[in-house]
Amino acid sequence: MIEMTGLSRTFSGRTGPVEALRNIELNVEDREFVAIIGRSGCGKSTLLRLVAGLIPATSGRVAIDGEPVTRPRRDISMMFQRPALLPWRSVLDNVLLPVEIFGWKRAQHRSRAQELLEIVGLTGFEKQLPHELSGGMQQRVALCRALIQQPKVLLMDEPFSALDALTREELAVELQRIHMELGTTILFVTHSIQEAVLLADRVAVLSARPGRMRKLVTVDIPRPRSFGHNAHLEEVAVCSAELHELLMNTDETRAQPAEPAPTAG
Repeated sequence: MIEMTGLSRTFSGRTGPVEALRNIELNVEDREFVAIIGRSGCGKSTLLRLVAGLIPATSGRVAIDGEPVTRPRRDISMMFQRPALLPWRSVLDNVLLPVEIFGWKRAQHRSRAQELLEIVGLTGFEKQLPHELSGGMQQRVALCRALIQQPKVLLMDEPFSALDALTREELAVELQRIHMELGTTILFVTHSIQEAVLLADRVAVLSARPGRMRKLVTVDIPRPRSFGHNAHLEEVAVCSAELHELLMNTDETRAQPAEPAPTAG
């Protein structure tokens, strides 16, 4: 589904070039949920923008279903830290915004929008304005807006980081359920080891800047997963400890190529 080959990006800075990412190799399978974690400034958000086609690579390539990504595409959606809802538009109208931008017929997508709002628990809020919603509810609307076009790939850049702890946990559990139901391929940037273990099939750990693939960790824990007490506490603890050690250990000699994506069967 998503193929990153030798992916690098360097920006021009006031004092000279700033290398954000170096030689990223990562394949993401169809319907897979991959989390990306690393220290601040390691290029996680830059990686999502490269996959989204918002910025060009300095070297290397990104391809989706074998087609190089050179510009934004309708089959790729992105969710940011802030919901960025239009304050004068209702919940339903905000969800339908991409439909209008793409020039599609609104009537044909209205039922899809209402289905998505039902999935995230916002039935009955279709006519509300953003300021009448809590932060968590606004992010649910933003998620529906990102899914309205039925994207092949959903890119999520720390979408829950601005929320309080309880709302963040609630939405993470909700996102897990939605992913299991819809099967959208997701790349999810987070600083939270807990979120990564809860949500991901695999976790890509990046080194400090320039971001390189330090290790790709498989989260082999049955779903559904939860933050609370469950039958897999030991597996969660082991996986969390491994990720914590990788993030805390700054010995860059340990950065290594990604392991191959798992095969079906």
